[in-house]
Parts: sequence; C-alpha cells; structure tokens
Amino acid sequence: MNSPSERSEPSGPTGAEGAGYDLAVIGAGPAGLAGVVAAADRGLRCVLLDAGGGLGGQYYRHPAAALRAARPDRLHHRWSTFTALADRLAEHRAAGRVEVRLRHHVVLLQGVLLPGVLLPGAPPTPGAATGWRLHATVGAESGTETVGRLDARAVLLATGAYERQLPFPGWTLPGVVTAGGAQAMLKAGLVLPGRRIVVAGSGPLLLAVAASLAAAGAEVPALLEAGGYLGYARRPGRLAAVPGKLAEGVTHGAALARHAVRPRTAHAVIEAHGTDRVRAVTVARLDRDWRPVPGTERRIACDALAVGHGLVPQLELATELGAATRAVPDGTLALRVDARQRTTVPGLWAAGETCGVGGAELALAEGELAAVAIAGQQPPAALLARRRRLRAFAELMAAVHRPGPGWTGWLSPETEVCRCEEVPLARITEAVQELGAGDARTVKLLTRAGMGWCQGRMCGPAVACLAEAEAGAGIGDAAADRRPFSCPVRLGDLADLPPG
Repeated sequence: MNSPSERSEPSGPTGAEGAGYDLAVIGAGPAGLAGVVAAADRGLRCVLLDAGGGLGGQYYRHPAAALRAARPDRLHHRWSTFTALADRLAEHRAAGRVEVRLRHHVVLLQGVLLPGVLLPGAPPTPGAATGWRLHATVGAESGTETVGRLDARAVLLATGAYERQLPFPGWTLPGVVTAGGAQAMLKAGLVLPGRRIVVAGSGPLLLAVAASLAAAGAEVPALLEAGGYLGYARRPGRLAAVPGKLAEGVTHGAALARHAVRPRTAHAVIEAHGTDRVRAVTVARLDRDWRPVPGTERRIACDALAVGHGLVPQLELATELGAATRAVPDGTLALRVDARQRTTVPGLWAAGETCGVGGAELALAEGELAAVAIAGQQPPAALLARRRRLRAFAELMAAVHRPGPGWTGWLSPETEVCRCEEVPLARITEAVQELGAGDARTVKLLTRAGMGWCQGRMCGPAVACLAEAEAGAGIGDAAADRRPFSCPVRLGDLADLPPG
C-alpha cells in the first residue's frame, strides 16, 4: 500500500479555471480531512486545497516517501485515525467525488453568483452571493507561481494556526527554533535541530515536543513552562469530561520520566547566548505575572532552543470578508461560529483551530460537524456532545496558559521584536511614547514592524501587546487584522487574472 504522502499528489488539473464544486475545503489537517471525507460521504462534490505538499497539516506531518520511514506512527498519537481518513479520501478521489489540490495557497475568497441550486445550508438571499470564487497561488515551491481560481457553493475554512512567539534577547540566533518547528523537523525530515536542546515556553505542546525529541536521541537538559498546570485543578469537571486528555498527559509524563526530563513550572528562557549559533541560555524563575525574579538566573549550555507560547488561529481569509471574531481566554482571537460551525458570513463555515486552538480531536469533531451541516443533515447528538466537551476543555487550556503581562520584562531596548524588518523594542517604545501610537496598526506604519515576509505572524501578537501596554491590554488583545490577501502575491500574477 502507498504511504499517505504518495497518495497525496494532485489528482486533477491545476490551471487557472476550475469546475464548480459543492464544497471547497481549505486546509488538509485534521479538521479539513474530517470535513471533506464526511461531506463526500453525503454526496457532495468537493475539492480539498492545502499550501503544503502532503496531507495531514502540521499535526499529522510525516516523512516523505523518499525517506523510507519504517515507523512514522511512532512520531504521532492516533496515527491510525489519519491513515483511516487518508484511505477514505483515496476512495472518494477514485470515485470522482473529491479532487485534491496540494501546493495551492488560497489568497482570496470572493463572493459570486453561481447558477444552480443552493446547498441546504446556504441562505437564498435574492441578489446576494450564492457561492465563492477561490483565488490561489499554485506551484510557489517550484518557482513557477501562478494564480489560479475555482468556484464552490460553500467553503469550509480549516486553515489551522501558527505559533505565538514572545521575543527575548538572542531569539534570532541560529539554533533557536519554535517548539512546533522542532517537532516538524523531526516528523517530516527525521532530523533534530541540535543534540542538547532546551525546550521552553508555555502550553501543553511543550510536553509532546520534549518527549519526542528525547525519544529521538536528543538530550533535553531543561523543560521550562512559564506558567503552570494547577489551573486545570480549578475546573475538575472539564478535565474529567475528557479523560483522553488526562491519559495523553500521563503518557507524555511517563516518556519524559524515562529520559530523566523533569518539567519546571514558572520558569522561562530570558536570554539566548552565542555568535554563530546559540551556545547557552539564561533561565530565570518567574512571578505570577511572568516577571523574572531577580537573583534566580542561571545559565544552561545547549546547542538548540525550542520555544513557543501556544498557537494563534489563522483567520486572514475570513476576517477580510468581515467574519466576526471572539476573544479566547489566552488573549488570541478566533472565528465566532454557531452550533453548526457556521461563521457570520453566509456560506462560510470554519472548523478546528480557526475557532480556537483545541487540538486534533476537537478539530476532527468540528470538521465532521461542519460537513453534516453543509449537507443539510441533523448532526448526531453524540457528535455535538463530544464537540461541546472538547471545546470547553480548550477554553480551560487557553485560560491556564495565557501569557502574563510581565513577559515584557525579558526585553532590552536593543531586542529585535520584528525580525523581518529588524525593528528593536526601542523603536516601538519611541512610536508609542513619543509619537503617540496607541495601537498595533499605527506602530506598524511608524516602524514597519509586521511588514516583512511573515506578515506579522512572528511579531504581530508581541507588537500589539507592546503598543497597547499603557492601556492595560494583554498579549493578542488587538482587533482582528484585515488584509486583502492572506499571503504575498506578485503584481504580475494579479495582472494576469481574467477581467472580473
């Protein structure tokens, strides 16, 4: 049997024009896979698009077939869930019910009038858009980028999230990677970012990352959680409702114990040292607001640092359309959806991390729930209950690991906050205190912070926090960013688009 990677090559034409589909699913991670399979099960003709080169998204990232990995399942939890979805998807593709378009980055959604019958979940508003035109960059990885388009009557957003980074002196050194990045290197390339790796930040992802790195042969001299885990004990009912989460934590804890890795709470890396690459880090104990406690600093030698502070939902496609958002307890923004995963934009559904970070199990449930709703069917009560329990736990998790306001005490005036445009803290402070900037957008215009290639994904939450610190805002409390395109697009490609 072919591996999931081998089954994931595009199955149809990737030209500028695409045939109409009942449903376009954007994102091939857990939510997108569950959604497209469930929709095809119910007779909808679907297209699945993803910017990457294989199925699975970040969670189910796996080695390419050329690496001949004998046991990719050892790098994942519930690998059989992914392979079962991939097999069902392959059956639908063979039957012509699903088309998969990989290396397609959707940059713009446009409401259009489409002929034919509306899907059950779409409102028949006279004169309103009855479908969507998706514009996507195609083949950017091969250097032959073009902009293609296709039409669909409904869209399911399953675009996932990206890692939240809090800057500190030395965070731009080679060898400093995101926690998820270190895990992706191992899952996709079977390589480690170093041999002696400090893992730091906040959130449950750190446990999984440290356990997988240690199992792969790395030495993990320190696993540092800036917050703590006692917050879960304050809502025992939510934790008891999802016993699988508790079992997962026990599994990670046992794996760490086998490798003599002991998590330390209320600790953080406040500085990385080195010239050609990171050679050591300074660690300090934090108070309840995440301020470094003087006199607790100590230095740890390492050749890599994996650091991350949770995830930020990726919302650009929806917020450009005016979709409403909600504040998540960890200070991020997520799309507001109803009990059937509908956003406030007619014909646009969302599932998984775009609705608030909650893990693969929740994403699978929400992807299936959205597909059932789009097909006009009543969802099973058990599915609704599972989604409700998992979403409640996700909200608890977000509250427990919310960054404290004192993290800004890690910074020096020379610390680069925006690494793409090399904007230090001193320039952001000048923009706020001397030039009167009171929000992240004004700081961006005055300093160019967030105008680089990453489009603010690395520095955006931190810039927003620093910009509004005097008003008492926390990390990620700024309004949703709206932009015409979800990624950089060449002007020549836009000029080549057909009229209209």
